[in-house]
Amino acid sequence: MVIDAKLLKKMFLSGAQSLDAKKDWINELNVFPVPDGDTGTNMTMTIMSAVKELMALEEDTMEGVAKAVSSGALRGARGNSGVILSQLCRGFVKSIREKETLDIPDLEEAIHKAVESAYKAVMKPKEGTILTVARGISEKAAEIKDTDDMEYFIRTCIEYGDEVLLQTPEMLPVLKQACVVDSGGQGLMVVLKGVYDAFMGKEPDMSAPEMAVVHKESITVDTSDLDTSDIKFGYCTEFIIKLGVPFSEADEDALKEFLNGIGDSIVCVWDEDIVKIHVHTNEPGRALQKAIEYGQLSRIKIDNMREEHEERLFKDAVKLAAEQKAADEAKKKAEPRVPYGFVSVCAGEGLAEIFREVGVDHVIEGGQTMNPSTEDILSAIDQVNADNVFVLPNNKNIVMAANQAKALTEDKNVIVIPSATVCQGISCMLNYSPDMSPEENEAAMNDMMSMVKTIEVTYAVRDTVIDDVEIHKDDFMAIGGGKILANGKDLTETVKAAVDKAVDEDSVVVSLYYGSDVTEDDANAMAEAIAPVLKDTEASVAYGGQPVYYYIISVE
Repeated sequence: MVIDAKLLKKMFLSGAQSLDAKKDWINELNVFPVPDGDTGTNMTMTIMSAVKELMALEEDTMEGVAKAVSSGALRGARGNSGVILSQLCRGFVKSIREKETLDIPDLEEAIHKAVESAYKAVMKPKEGTILTVARGISEKAAEIKDTDDMEYFIRTCIEYGDEVLLQTPEMLPVLKQACVVDSGGQGLMVVLKGVYDAFMGKEPDMSAPEMAVVHKESITVDTSDLDTSDIKFGYCTEFIIKLGVPFSEADEDALKEFLNGIGDSIVCVWDEDIVKIHVHTNEPGRALQKAIEYGQLSRIKIDNMREEHEERLFKDAVKLAAEQKAADEAKKKAEPRVPYGFVSVCAGEGLAEIFREVGVDHVIEGGQTMNPSTEDILSAIDQVNADNVFVLPNNKNIVMAANQAKALTEDKNVIVIPSATVCQGISCMLNYSPDMSPEENEAAMNDMMSMVKTIEVTYAVRDTVIDDVEIHKDDFMAIGGGKILANGKDLTETVKAAVDKAVDEDSVVVSLYYGSDVTEDDANAMAEAIAPVLKDTEASVAYGGQPVYYYIISVE
């Protein structure tokens, strides 16, 4: 049996569907028990970008399928796991685009190329990760490539992949202590099992394994029972936003607050990459104009509950937004390029404002809870009118996507500073000098990062043991340098213990950036509480507005 383009497309779509169904379970395999495990989400958003390209094909040819998978996955890649998955996809299709059908030797070669491409994308590959699982599958494929049974070939490779996945805790001690397998490797196996199901003519297995604990349910909006008897606001306005920018819980809350200011009977539900809106208002145009900031609008429905006809508000809002966008783009193109520009990634309106204040031209909303895609970073680079563009990912899980965006940029010199935290990113910007060359600034920024210690304070979502530290669900945790610095039931004592470990005689600056769940008074009280362990250093307090993390603390 051979695989043609139509079947290959079906197999890829089935793998993507399987991953989408089980992404929340994969998220739960995060080593650190923090409430922001996102491997499953990143891999799903990466592969769904390829699905979008596949579904747009007018004709299923091998070349078309290969191009759609490669381009879609590459540009949609998010997080390290997503970037590696995109490289596996890219390498796999590289050798098959000129073929009409695929036999076993073709598959074996494509698998080999997939692993080769993925390993090249990672500067320091670690054993016990998705790469190890992929390599194991490639080795098994090479071992059995002389078989004439395609079903046996695919099934045996997948079975061996499962065996390698189960060995990952023995390769990475941190996985063994947390009692989990590698989440990226698990995601890969979920995709491949969906692929096998399609090959066998079956629907993909959509059920999550029993070890999954929490599953988010898909939310639908039912507005049939909303009370419209008291018509204070005359227009029942409904629409869907197809998100074009990163969107967080803070954005959802801010949008609800805006809608509450112009109407009532509000339903605002965020589900993956769409936001569903219902609002009764006298100003539907304002609601739509606000929504355009987040993405494209669809299924717009405006009913005049007073039988009045004022739909011009909506048309004017769309027209005004289009005219403003065109004017801004024309203005940007007319201006001469400057020598230096900066792109930064962060989550939280306070942190975004801080980055703008220190000279960042474009801030991408995102971070640990929502990694921006390669396409997001490419778009940001394009909007910065400079010869040399520095990109500050501010998260180790975004660095690979940033480097991928750099490789795809042709008309600018892109310099990725591998900042792992927002604290490192802020310090890099403060040490930038317009009088130095790009190479000198890059060296200075990289040197600066080594002088910055970052403490991130959040809570545990499950019981576990990491580095012999026993952690219980709902404990406060202070994480720094990839380790648990402190944990406990008392937030203040946890922060104090972590800062005490981080501060030494060389420390000169301590900054507390407080999150969306912390008040300014509480942050100031925390600064006073940790004062005894700061030695000769004083702590400054600033609003970060970041989700998930109560405090992000910089020690320099």
